[in-house]
Amino acid sequence: MASPAYRLAALDQDFLLGDSMRGVRFLMEYAKAEEALRTQGVRSTIVVFGSARVREDGPGEQGRWYREARAFGRLVSRTGGALGARPHDNVIATGGGPGVMEAANRGAVDVGAPSIGFNITLPHEQEPNAWSTPELTFRFHYFAMRKMHLAMRANALVVFPGGFGTLDELFELLTLRQTDKAPPIPVCLFDEAYWREVINFDALIRHGMINPADLQLFCFAETAEESWEKIQRRGVQPGEDIG
Repeated sequence: MASPAYRLAALDQDFLLGDSMRGVRFLMEYAKAEEALRTQGVRSTIVVFGSARVREDGPGEQGRWYREARAFGRLVSRTGGALGARPHDNVIATGGGPGVMEAANRGAVDVGAPSIGFNITLPHEQEPNAWSTPELTFRFHYFAMRKMHLAMRANALVVFPGGFGTLDELFELLTLRQTDKAPPIPVCLFDEAYWREVINFDALIRHGMINPADLQLFCFAETAEESWEKIQRRGVQPGEDIG
């Protein structure tokens, strides 16, 4: 009875964390978040990506990016359908960490709305920011499952300046759009000057790597209000303005 073979499979961590159960762990990460989102009445989201390194009092443009991300979270949460009776629509969803993610979650809190934090386990442990709704604050081991949950309810994607992680998430969604593997949701890049400096879109066209029409997969915006206006113009339906 003391042998590991005798343990109940569901209570045997050595077994559950072994290579043979990787597929089961994928399923568990999908199912746990899915059940919680359904229980909390989240029907659709607006996903906000951006750097974890941005600070409210940071240098250069960082302070503006933080303020605008917070204003965007506030505006969408108040007017997009996250407040009031279930189901909740256009709920702010982020990667759950600091920086731009914190700002967007914080904006939702400003108006008393729920928001989601999809955290990831990293070698240097990421802690969830203080502003995502506790019942909607998740932690994933697998990047792929985290990305799936970020994408599957998204009505739009708004991408603030960021680094490798932000670029990874942006191009994953753009590729899904380009290949028709995802619905035609609006993608809005905040601060056109930043994005044109770090990505030479024209060079991609010149070298034949993308079609000119692919630039229509996204738009640019400079303020929270413009971001919300543009994604609505591209198909996002707002909910009731609770005030």
